[in-house]
Amino acid sequence: MTHLWVRAEQRPQEERVGITPDGVRALVDLGIRVTIEESPQRALPVQPYLDAGAEAAPFASWPDAPQDAIIFGLKELPANGTPLRHRHILFGHAFKGQPAGQVLLARFRAGGGVLYDLEYLSDADGRRVAAFGYWAGYAGAAVALLAYGAQARGGLCAPVSRFADQGAMQDTVAQALDGLTPPRMLIIGALGRVGAGAGDFCRSLGLPLTEWDMAETAHGGPFPEVLTHDVFLNCILARPGTPVFVPAEATRAPRALRVIGDIACDPDSDFSPIKVYDHATNWAQPVLRVAGQPPLDVMAIDNLPSLLPVESSYDFAAQLLPHLMTLDQLDEGVWARARTVFDRHIAGLE
Repeated sequence: MTHLWVRAEQRPQEERVGITPDGVRALVDLGIRVTIEESPQRALPVQPYLDAGAEAAPFASWPDAPQDAIIFGLKELPANGTPLRHRHILFGHAFKGQPAGQVLLARFRAGGGVLYDLEYLSDADGRRVAAFGYWAGYAGAAVALLAYGAQARGGLCAPVSRFADQGAMQDTVAQALDGLTPPRMLIIGALGRVGAGAGDFCRSLGLPLTEWDMAETAHGGPFPEVLTHDVFLNCILARPGTPVFVPAEATRAPRALRVIGDIACDPDSDFSPIKVYDHATNWAQPVLRVAGQPPLDVMAIDNLPSLLPVESSYDFAAQLLPHLMTLDQLDEGVWARARTVFDRHIAGLE
C-alpha cells in the first residue's frame, strides 16, 4: 500500500500545508495510507485530517517513518547533515547551483533517498503542475510596498507577520501608502503565476503599473527602464539564460528606483537577475538596504505565501491533489520526470 507521510513544517512561521482534509479523504478512498504529523503552527487544524481517515504521528517524527513511506512537506528539512533514506516531496532548491542545495543532495546520496522536487513536477510540455506563485506575487507586492512606504517616511520596513486574509493585507498596505504619491510599479514576468498575483495586488490599490514579460525582455538587456520606476517586482525564476535586470552598478547610477521586490528570490543562484544583493531577507528583517544616497531597499523573502497561509494552502493543494492521487505510479508522468532531474544532479555531484 502506498503510504504518504505529511510532515509538520519545522521552519519557524511556516504554517502552510500541501494537502487539505478533503484531499486526504480522496487519497484514502483510493486506498492510499496517509499519516499526518501534529503541528504547533499549521494553518489548518489536525482533527479534520483525522476525521478524513489520516493517522496521527508526533511532531517531527518523520525520520523514524517506515522505509516505504513517502515524506511530504513544503519547505526545507532541518540542516543537521543526517543522511536521508526516504523518498521526499518538497521544495528542495537544489538544482540551480545553490550551495545549500548541494549539501542536501549529498545527504540524499548518503542515505539512498530520493527527492521529488515540487518545483520540478511538470507536465509533458514542461509546465509546472502546482505552484504557490500567485500568492508569492500577491504577498511580495504587498511587502515591497510596505518597504516603499516606510522608506518614504525615513525608515526601514518593519517586521511582518501573517495576515488574517488578503483584505487585511490590502488595508495594511493602503494605510502605509496613505498621503504618498503612488509609486510607479514595474513587474517583469507579468504573464506568469507570480506576476499575475503581483499585478492583482497592485491593481487592488489602483497603482500605476507597467507589466513586462518575454516580449519586452527578449533583447537580453540592458534594461535602463527598470531604474525609472519607483518599485520593481522581479517575478521571473532564475534559470540559464535569464538576463540581468539590475546589475551591480545600479546602486551607483542615477535612478528613481527605491525598492526591489525580488519575489522569485534566488540570490545564491548563478543565474540570479538581481546583482545588488546576495542573501534572502525574512519576516523579522524584510529588506536589505543596498544603497544609501538615494536609498535602495531589496525585499527577498523566500516564504512569502506563508503570509497568507490559508489561501495559499488551499490553492496549492487543489493544484497538486490530482498528482498525489497517482503516487502508486512513481515511474510515470510528473513523478518520473522529477526523478530524472534528481538522478541527473546526483550523478553530477563531486
